[in-house]
Parts: sequence; structure tokens; C-alpha cells
Amino acid sequence: MLLKDFNEIFEFVKIAVEAKFKMHRAGISLVLQGLPTTLGAYHILGSNMIIINRRILAMIKARKLLEYNSYLFIVLGHEYLHSFGIVSELEVRRMIFSLCLSMFGEDHIVSIMARYGPWYVFPDLNLDYKYEPEQTYEIIRNFDKTTQSYIH
Repeated sequence: MLLKDFNEIFEFVKIAVEAKFKMHRAGISLVLQGLPTTLGAYHILGSNMIIINRRILAMIKARKLLEYNSYLFIVLGHEYLHSFGIVSELEVRRMIFSLCLSMFGEDHIVSIMARYGPWYVFPDLNLDYKYEPEQTYEIIRNFDKTTQSYIH
């Protein structure tokens, strides 16, 4: 099943995380920013923000939709787990791999990315590590909209 946008993929991530780990959090905001390709995304500790590298998204989106959706699933899932206050990178990587393995099996591209990292599947992402972070960013509107209880 291919999902069509950030919100659909994130809804899938939330359902999967809740089913596997019994964890749920509402009110996450998504921001896109150009970053060095060695950094896929990050969560600002204590905030509701997930920042994803828009340069990597553009590079992967130019390939196949399955690869793009798989990448978004692991990155959003990874940062979503950090948003619960899990600061250990090793623990979050272990959790996201366990989630992908149970949902998709060992041979699916999402599990391969979760186990070895996206750079294993996309080695050319390592080529542009000296890029300076952009000062501009894009806030994704209507992200995590199913948990919003107010009217825009």
C-alpha cells in the first residue's frame, strides 16, 4: 500500500507505534529544512517538532515511491519515538527496527533501512556532507491533523 502524503504516512506510523509499543502522542508538527545529507532528521527535545531534511527527501523522491514512503516511515517513526522522551539513539534504532521487522518482514526495504540505515540503501547520500544547514524552513500544514481538536 502506497501512501500519498506526510500525514497519511504519519498516521500509519502512529497506529503501528501504538499497536507495538502502546505509546501515543498527539500534536506533532513537521518542519522541512535543508541539512547536510548525513543528518536525515531530528527531534527537538521537549518540543512537539520533527525536522526532516528536505534535501534527502528530494533525492529519494526522485527514485521510487516505495523507497520514499519507506524512508518517511522509518524517519517519522524514529523521531516520533524520540518525542516520547527516549533520548538513546541506540534504543530508538532498536525499536524502529523491531517495529519494521514485525510489520513488513526482514526483506522489505523499510526493514533494511531500519536495520542498516538509509545510507546503506542510498550510498550517494553520503556525498554531500559539508552542506551548511539552510536558515529557511517549511512548516507542513495540517500535519497530525487527526489529533487536532480545534477548528482552523
